[in-house]
Amino acid sequence: MANWGALERELEQLKKEGRYRPITVWETGSDTWMNIGGRRVLQMSSNNYLGLTNHPDLKKAAIEAIEQYGVGSGSVRTITGTLHIHDQLEQELAAFKETEAALVFQSGFTTNQGVMTILGADDVVISDELNHASIIDGIRLTKAQRRIYAHRDMDQLEAVLRECGSFAKRVVVTDGVFSMDGDIAPLPAIVELAEKYDAIVFVDDAHASGVLGRNGKGSTDHFGLKGRVHIQVGTLSKAVGAVGGYAAGDQVLKDFLIQKARPFLFSTSAPPAVAATCLAAIRVLRRSESLIGQLWSNATYFRTKVRALGFNTGGSETPIVPVIVGDPAKTMLFSDLLLQQGVFAQGIVFPTVAMDKGRVRFIVTANHTREDLDFAIDALELVGNKIGLLT
Repeated sequence: MANWGALERELEQLKKEGRYRPITVWETGSDTWMNIGGRRVLQMSSNNYLGLTNHPDLKKAAIEAIEQYGVGSGSVRTITGTLHIHDQLEQELAAFKETEAALVFQSGFTTNQGVMTILGADDVVISDELNHASIIDGIRLTKAQRRIYAHRDMDQLEAVLRECGSFAKRVVVTDGVFSMDGDIAPLPAIVELAEKYDAIVFVDDAHASGVLGRNGKGSTDHFGLKGRVHIQVGTLSKAVGAVGGYAAGDQVLKDFLIQKARPFLFSTSAPPAVAATCLAAIRVLRRSESLIGQLWSNATYFRTKVRALGFNTGGSETPIVPVIVGDPAKTMLFSDLLLQQGVFAQGIVFPTVAMDKGRVRFIVTANHTREDLDFAIDALELVGNKIGLLT
């Protein structure tokens, strides 16, 4: 038997610091109210922004695809794993994003790793300090030089760009919406600096897909920057309601990634039912501006009420609304006490966020009713007073 003593000690330390979190097993599908341990609780941590996981069009598309294609694709994309439904999804994604092409990966995480393949030893990647872990890990896999700029600090970004003129390629990468804080990247300023210093702009719209822009086209559309953002990564796993990721941009980018991106080359393609579900979701988005309007109305209502109680929600300006607590153990206690009141909101602590920036992250969806949101606000007030977060 292996000696796991070091791992056991590290786990014990996590428990002592209040940072250990077991997996939560849910007894019902993704929705606004879900069952856990035989209880019905309000779900405030799901990325199912538009409620599409239960949309009848998506369910129908998945069932029909299974009947037509079976349950699996049988291979990687470059052998026999590109079925008509995969090609159709990429064509409609590109049209939706208003780019020349789009390439679908198995997840948003692997998309970011795959896109980093464009970087070589003579290049530099310049990254916002609060970018998602998938970007950080993707950068670590490259031989490129790397530079970090302070969160949304355009003066520092320009200083870094000015220093990096000798590199063959300069790639500036940023989240579109930052997943832990719910703030939006200053994309127009990033694009202007990139154009000034001849850099490539790469935006990860995991939490902006289906949320920002016309019909949820993303942050590039939100800011009216069509044609000026070179790489748009999106997810099919959050607002779209299924699973997967994609890179949208010029045809040459797609062609290069097909040849070079190892996550694409060495992973079996998405099951046909998933591809069909995502295709149906894109078609729903094209005609569902009202869903996104409801999402933003709910988010504004909830954030305003939470701030009025006296909670610190940081720089949130999207449906991601963190309640910043600070201490990891107190953060997890806050989350646990909320669950006792019937509200599930995940506590997030170091190393996902800084040690003193623990927070309980709320995510508002289009399907939450005002009664749901008021229920959560009442629970927040009760628990906040109980543990001394409100004075």
